[in-house]
Amino acid sequence: MSRSEFFAAVAHEFGPIQGRVVMRNFIVRDLGDLSALDALDAGVAPRQVWRALCGSMGIPEHRWRKSGALGFESDT
Repeated sequence: MSRSEFFAAVAHEFGPIQGRVVMRNFIVRDLGDLSALDALDAGVAPRQVWRALCGSMGIPEHRWRKSGALGFESDT
């Protein structure tokens, strides 16, 4: 998953406006108490950030891969 795919997946799951707020303001414990954007800027892989964000937000696991319809299924 590339950064641009990550941003598209966030917009798809949370909506474009709420997604930006979530990425910027929601602190994810599994990312070392960083926001998703801070984790990406620190070099954490987008796929790892996506999974941690979904898990922390209570998104059911079957929807973590829902973005696969948009081309994000691979673990790269």
